[in-house]
Amino acid sequence: MTEATALSGPDTTVEPGGRPAVNTTAVLRILVLATFIVILNETIMVNAIPRLMRDFAVPATSAQWLSTAFMLTMAVVIPVTGWFLQRVTTRSAYTLAMGLFLTGTALAAVAPTFSILLGARVIQASGTAVMMPLLMTTMLTLVAPQDRGKVMGNVTLVMSVAPALGPAVSGVLLQLGSWRLIFAVVLPVAGLITVLGLRELVNIAEPQPSRIDGLSVALSAVGFGALVYGLSGLGEGSHSTAAIPPALTTAIGVVSLAAFARRQVRLQRGPGPLLDLRTLTFAPFAIALGLMCVSFMALMGAMILLPLYLQDVKGLSTLTTGLLLMPGGLTMGLLGPVVGRAYDRYGATRLVVPGTVVMALCLVALTQVGVDTPAVLVLADHVVLSAALAMIFTPVFTSGLSVLPPHLYAHGSAVLGSLQQVAAAAGTAVVISVMAGRTAAAAADGASGTTALATGAQWGFGVGAVLAVVAVVIAFFVRTPATEVHGGGDAHSPELSEVAPTVER
Repeated sequence: MTEATALSGPDTTVEPGGRPAVNTTAVLRILVLATFIVILNETIMVNAIPRLMRDFAVPATSAQWLSTAFMLTMAVVIPVTGWFLQRVTTRSAYTLAMGLFLTGTALAAVAPTFSILLGARVIQASGTAVMMPLLMTTMLTLVAPQDRGKVMGNVTLVMSVAPALGPAVSGVLLQLGSWRLIFAVVLPVAGLITVLGLRELVNIAEPQPSRIDGLSVALSAVGFGALVYGLSGLGEGSHSTAAIPPALTTAIGVVSLAAFARRQVRLQRGPGPLLDLRTLTFAPFAIALGLMCVSFMALMGAMILLPLYLQDVKGLSTLTTGLLLMPGGLTMGLLGPVVGRAYDRYGATRLVVPGTVVMALCLVALTQVGVDTPAVLVLADHVVLSAALAMIFTPVFTSGLSVLPPHLYAHGSAVLGSLQQVAAAAGTAVVISVMAGRTAAAAADGASGTTALATGAQWGFGVGAVLAVVAVVIAFFVRTPATEVHGGGDAHSPELSEVAPTVER
């Protein structure tokens, strides 16, 4: 397979096991478009929270559940996708993912009460949780190892531009009308993508019938759900309002996940685990996973602090804040293909080491922001930070997942997605807790409200800087996998099952 496998290149076909030829480019474009619209939805509600509080007469703690519930659902559903994607056909998985998303979007558009709107967001998140691993697994199955960096660069473009556009898009739509307009605009676009997908998609691999272990599902749901919820509670500082203390919820999550991991190891010797943890025995995948988690914690910490700083300290509107942060997201996305091609040529280490160093320097610079810091300097820092993150995530995702054998692709994607949600919750919790504590301390020492908030933000960015330094250390251990396909052929040749992963230094 050649450059035609890039999403922007000419159509390519592969012929797996005598089945009809697969139009690789068309399949990946459809999945990328679908992933774009569902990820855009993840952040598109950010600016609508104040208006929803007024329309439904709910407090901020309740309104924030529209984001928390989405993240919780992702954390609970994604671990099951490793088993699910091997159990059903590509078309079935796509139909379920987009069907759930469309149902949730339609319900949200007409939701008469806050509870129904919250339920609609959960349904939307369930579809998103299936779509993201489906895209990653299909890409790994169809694209030859030597072209994965280029294709992953295009995937990164979508996965980073969509969240960046979400707040800006919602800000514009809220200027035009009701918050329901957000869902009314998304619905027909998602519907059109669904129809196109059902016309173009074919089944990529044969399903592998297997039973699901109910206890594993329960332990996974309790473990990931409680951990993400507990960490989110710690970050919100809502100890007094939570029915169960966040620290206790977090501990329940950790214990449940330990029991879940132990059961998966036991099931590996029998009928098969829900989430195959043998992915972690591949050192390059485990190292890439560690770097991804630490970097994502630093990223989410910065992403949650920047809007707070720009709005509460600098006094900018939500729309202006969204537009100010959008160039960074666009930079990260537009550099994705460039970084992908560089990965195919130079490997992972030469990209992630300088990327993590620049990330650390940008976060150190943000520790100096204050009441009088010009917004243009924050914009410039955010753009450079986003460029550094593009140099990290595309190589890390590609090198980590590519070392796995094909039968572990779905499980590797599920592990990656699950820990991404945990890292997001942990990064947010730690940074917000530190910011809140230092803000309170500065206020107690006599600082004005905005000065105290600026001080808290500086300490919060400091946490991100420390995490970035840890990422620099891990980056030196990242290696580029060299997948040796015996007998030649493309990524779908029968010999692919004989893949022997090695690691280039």
